[in-house]
Amino acid sequence: MDDTKNPIETWSLDREIVLVKLLNHPRHKVFAAWTDPDALAKWYGPVGLDIETLEADIREGGVWRFDMVGEFEGKPQRFENHMRFLEIVPNERIVMDYGTPDPDDPERFRMTVTFDEQSDGKTVVTLRQLHPTRERRSAVIAFGAVEYGLQTLDGLAAWLDG
Repeated sequence: MDDTKNPIETWSLDREIVLVKLLNHPRHKVFAAWTDPDALAKWYGPVGLDIETLEADIREGGVWRFDMVGEFEGKPQRFENHMRFLEIVPNERIVMDYGTPDPDDPERFRMTVTFDEQSDGKTVVTLRQLHPTRERRSAVIAFGAVEYGLQTLDGLAAWLDG
């Protein structure tokens, strides 16, 4: 792999994390939960952290700036988050860059969420993260990205079921 290229422009399995969840809801309902800022604030993020939305413009070219706040490792924490929406195809796909509000954030990654409706009306949500380097992928996995991502998808399922 040529590491001199923009790491977001080339897809590489050694920089990717893929999470999948089957939801008991039609894809239009699941997709809507990802594009409604009020809904996102209710279900997004790992267990124990709440979402405080600072800005929500969920459209291609728009951003969602939010903080995840709560107890983490026994201490009050605030984690800044910034998503820039690159592509939104209704009921099919959302592509975004994800990182901190720093426009030069070297740890920014690409996240793609797809929505595949099954013949029984259920929806398979696939969340793909492409990190800038293999090392960064390893670091976020060690931090708990897989577990926290699965908790986020479980939160979506619980919110939809509620």
